[in-house]
Amino acid sequence: MPLQRRLPKRGFTPIDRIEYSVVNLKQLEVFEAGSVVDAAALVSKGLIKNTCNAVKILGNGDLSKALKVTATKFSQSARDKIVASGGSFEETP
Repeated sequence: MPLQRRLPKRGFTPIDRIEYSVVNLKQLEVFEAGSVVDAAALVSKGLIKNTCNAVKILGNGDLSKALKVTATKFSQSARDKIVASGGSFEETP
Protein backbone atom coordinates (compact mmCIF):
# COMPACT_ATOMS: atom_id res chain seq x y z
CA MET A 1 0.00 0.00 0.00
CA PRO A 2 1.51 3.42 -0.93
CA LEU A 3 2.37 5.91 1.81
CA GLN A 4 -0.26 8.52 0.80
CA ARG A 5 -3.02 5.94 1.29
CA ARG A 6 -1.71 4.72 4.65
CA LEU A 7 -1.60 8.16 6.27
CA PRO A 8 -4.82 9.62 7.76
CA LYS A 9 -6.63 12.29 5.80
CA ARG A 10 -6.79 15.82 7.21
CA GLY A 11 -9.37 18.52 6.57
CA PHE A 12 -8.86 21.88 4.94
CA THR A 13 -8.48 24.98 7.13
CA PRO A 14 -8.74 28.27 5.26
CA ILE A 15 -5.87 30.67 5.88
CA ASP A 16 -8.03 33.80 5.95
CA ARG A 17 -10.60 32.45 8.42
CA ILE A 18 -11.57 34.93 11.15
CA GLU A 19 -12.07 33.59 14.68
CA TYR A 20 -14.72 35.55 16.60
CA SER A 21 -15.16 35.85 20.35
CA VAL A 22 -18.94 35.76 20.78
CA VAL A 23 -20.77 37.90 23.37
CA ASN A 24 -24.55 37.95 23.88
CA LEU A 25 -26.51 41.05 24.86
CA LYS A 26 -27.59 39.54 28.18
CA GLN A 27 -23.90 39.39 29.17
CA LEU A 28 -23.56 43.17 28.67
CA GLU A 29 -25.85 43.84 31.66
CA VAL A 30 -22.77 43.90 33.94
CA PHE A 31 -21.81 47.33 32.57
CA GLU A 32 -23.18 50.58 33.96
CA ALA A 33 -25.56 52.71 31.90
CA GLY A 34 -23.80 55.09 29.53
CA SER A 35 -20.47 53.26 29.57
CA VAL A 36 -18.37 52.45 26.50
CA VAL A 37 -18.09 48.72 25.81
CA ASP A 38 -15.11 47.66 23.70
CA ALA A 39 -12.74 44.68 23.60
CA ALA A 40 -10.61 45.96 26.49
CA ALA A 41 -13.70 46.46 28.69
CA LEU A 42 -14.95 42.96 27.82
CA VAL A 43 -11.59 41.45 28.83
CA SER A 44 -11.56 43.37 32.13
CA LYS A 45 -15.04 42.03 33.01
CA GLY A 46 -14.03 38.49 32.01
CA LEU A 47 -16.51 38.10 29.14
CA ILE A 48 -13.79 37.27 26.60
CA LYS A 49 -10.29 35.87 27.12
CA ASN A 50 -8.13 38.21 25.05
CA THR A 51 -8.30 40.99 22.50
CA CYS A 52 -6.52 39.02 19.77
CA ASN A 53 -9.74 37.63 18.31
CA ALA A 54 -12.42 39.72 16.66
CA VAL A 55 -15.56 40.34 18.75
CA LYS A 56 -19.09 39.60 17.53
CA ILE A 57 -22.15 40.76 19.47
CA LEU A 58 -25.21 38.51 19.19
CA GLY A 59 -28.80 39.42 20.08
CA ASN A 60 -29.55 36.70 22.63
CA GLY A 61 -31.25 38.31 25.64
CA ASP A 62 -32.41 41.85 26.28
CA LEU A 63 -30.52 45.04 27.02
CA SER A 64 -32.08 47.45 29.51
CA LYS A 65 -29.30 50.07 29.57
CA ALA A 66 -28.06 52.59 27.04
CA LEU A 67 -24.52 51.53 26.13
CA LYS A 68 -22.07 52.58 23.43
CA VAL A 69 -20.89 49.24 22.06
CA THR A 70 -17.83 48.94 19.80
CA ALA A 71 -17.14 45.56 18.16
CA THR A 72 -15.99 43.98 14.92
CA LYS A 73 -19.39 42.60 13.95
CA PHE A 74 -23.02 42.72 15.12
CA SER A 75 -26.02 40.56 14.33
CA GLN A 76 -29.07 42.42 13.05
CA SER A 77 -31.12 41.59 16.15
CA ALA A 78 -28.31 42.91 18.38
CA ARG A 79 -28.25 46.17 16.44
CA ASP A 80 -32.01 46.59 16.78
CA LYS A 81 -31.98 45.89 20.54
CA ILE A 82 -29.05 48.23 21.23
CA VAL A 83 -30.75 51.09 19.39
CA ALA A 84 -34.12 50.31 21.05
CA SER A 85 -32.52 50.57 24.50
CA GLY A 86 -31.19 54.05 23.66
CA GLY A 87 -27.59 53.04 23.02
CA SER A 88 -25.39 53.12 19.96
CA PHE A 89 -23.09 50.71 18.15
CA GLU A 90 -19.96 51.11 16.07
CA GLU A 91 -18.28 48.51 13.85
CA THR A 92 -14.50 48.53 13.74
CA PRO A 93 -12.53 46.70 11.07
